[in-house]
Amino acid sequence: MYLALIMKIFGSRLIVLKFFEAVAMSLSNVLICKVASVTYDRKVGIIASLIYSFLLFNIAGSSIINNQHISTFIILLAILMFMKEKKRSCWKLFFISLRGYKYHLILSGLFVLLGTICVYLAPFVTSFTLDYVIQGSNEGVPAFLLPILDSLGGRSYMASHLYLCGIAYFVLTAGNACFTFLRRRETALASEGMAKALRDGLYRHLNEVPYDYHKHVSTGDLVQRCTSDVETVRRFLSTQVMEILRTSVMFAVALCIMFSLHPLMACISLATMPVLCIASFVYFRFMRRSFQAADEAEGEISTAIQENLTGVRVVRAFGQQRAQFDKFTALNENYRQKNILLNRLQGFYWAMSDALGYAQIAVSLFAGILFSVKGSMTLGMVTLFVTYTGMLTWPLRQMGRILADLGKCSVSLGRLSEIMDAPVEKEPGRALKPNLSGDIVFSHVCFGYDSPKEVLDDISFIAHPGQTIAILGSTGSGKSSLVQLLQRLYACTEGHIFINNVDINDIEHGYLRRNIGIVLQEPFLYSRTIRENIRIVFPKASDLEVEEAARTAAVHDVIEDFEDGYDTVVGERGVTLSGGQQQRIAIARTLMQKAPILIFDDSMSAVDTQTDAKIRDALYSMRKKGVVFIISHRITTLCEADKILVLDHGKLVQKGTHSELIKQEGLYRRIAIIQDAMGKEA
Repeated sequence: MYLALIMKIFGSRLIVLKFFEAVAMSLSNVLICKVASVTYDRKVGIIASLIYSFLLFNIAGSSIINNQHISTFIILLAILMFMKEKKRSCWKLFFISLRGYKYHLILSGLFVLLGTICVYLAPFVTSFTLDYVIQGSNEGVPAFLLPILDSLGGRSYMASHLYLCGIAYFVLTAGNACFTFLRRRETALASEGMAKALRDGLYRHLNEVPYDYHKHVSTGDLVQRCTSDVETVRRFLSTQVMEILRTSVMFAVALCIMFSLHPLMACISLATMPVLCIASFVYFRFMRRSFQAADEAEGEISTAIQENLTGVRVVRAFGQQRAQFDKFTALNENYRQKNILLNRLQGFYWAMSDALGYAQIAVSLFAGILFSVKGSMTLGMVTLFVTYTGMLTWPLRQMGRILADLGKCSVSLGRLSEIMDAPVEKEPGRALKPNLSGDIVFSHVCFGYDSPKEVLDDISFIAHPGQTIAILGSTGSGKSSLVQLLQRLYACTEGHIFINNVDINDIEHGYLRRNIGIVLQEPFLYSRTIRENIRIVFPKASDLEVEEAARTAAVHDVIEDFEDGYDTVVGERGVTLSGGQQQRIAIARTLMQKAPILIFDDSMSAVDTQTDAKIRDALYSMRKKGVVFIISHRITTLCEADKILVLDHGKLVQKGTHSELIKQEGLYRRIAIIQDAMGKEA
């Protein structure tokens, strides 16, 4: 009745189809414009809309909706949605990581096409059985099959050999299963390979960024990005990239077949499709924002866990377990709320799309029954349309999940791109590898973070081979910054540093640091054996060389007292050792480097005076052609040095030997008098 009324209003069936064509074209055009506007900006959206309209009217003219319309729409939609909002560098990282694994995706795409053929041929077998074999109707049977069927014996032969239809259906279903397995296998190989390449690239890049980068980022957040975000990208490639192709192919093929069989029924079967499309893109926008908030909340949790576990001694020492637990609980609750919002969005979308999907199938079934009663459709064709409606509805419903995962992947790739976009440490000079056993000259060196002379101001001195240079100064006077400039962890804002008459900016930074051994006040030990920790800079070192370095560091006897000796496993960061033991093992490790320049940055502060003297005596006896820098607050540690530098507020206020400086009024003498008085009281 309603169809007859529509026909009367519009005059003919062709006008009705034209009307549906205009509606579909308008909706698809608006959708393309909206996607382009969201992904880029409004101008790009208008341009994309104009291009789409031009293609529609020039390729398809004014004909009924056909595969050119659908292909144009799907291709433009996929291209526009596969870009990140206002920035596409993150997808560049995605494709770079895929190098070497693209052929797996190509094979997977081929298996998608073959599987789709099997999927769409199976309903044809059912329709053929109902219409041709059972009812004897040729309607809907492809013309090229009729001569073949007649040569076999026609309908009577097929009716007596009905099992052939069952075998054909089984073969097509089994073929789809095989192609699905092969598709997922190839996609898994590509996704795992891409994830490995991405992790390798991130790790390599983090080792190449400047030292200052690591001082301004959270370790926990970096760990979260290199694990959870990489996994999000891997999951998208593994589950959704081929789904985009599969959904697009299924959508296009189903539409072409349906419009070729019964255009009006095809239009009815698409009644809820525009609503599902719009809902999918709205869902995508909300999901992207919500996932970014949840991802950042997860990064905050990772940072809190990392800081708490790293500083567990401080937490216990100050009784801050409860405070830290409350802090973590608050962060965890924030993360929980963000994920609840994500789940609510997913629940609302899936419930709505399920309702629309089943409603569309019901409408198609009802319309098919009406057409069948009137004789314009066969029973097999109704079955075919209902089946294809389901094939159209569920892939389009799946588009919401695809777009949601696309949003998650875009967020994760953006966070990973922030790491990869950080500039790597570059060579400012000629990257030479000269002999570093000559004089070390600081010439009017200045350094600062915000201003050129904030930390160090006009530092000049010369260190000759075989000398020991001691550095004394109050906290924040620039002692550690001075030796970090020598390693080129930072660059001088003014002045120059020369080693053997070569500017350190002209020395390759890896070569420079391999020839400068440094022991920090708080050394880092790996969760390995003591032997492995000492020989980590020289893995091929013999046990005798390891023990010799340990003797020089006055730690050999201590190690021998352990039950497992050098095979004793130290805890993470060396927590099973005392502070003095950690420092001495770190000194032994640095001595294995056999570098011509050694730096001890207050690295004997945790050892007693007697052990300090033993270590210094051993160092003085073995240093002949190199230079040793010792930073310390102990006058007894510095007094035997060949030259002592006294820093105060970034300036070199005194310079000389102990005997010279002790006679001068200044910071060095005041510290010496105070420490001498404290020693007498003790």
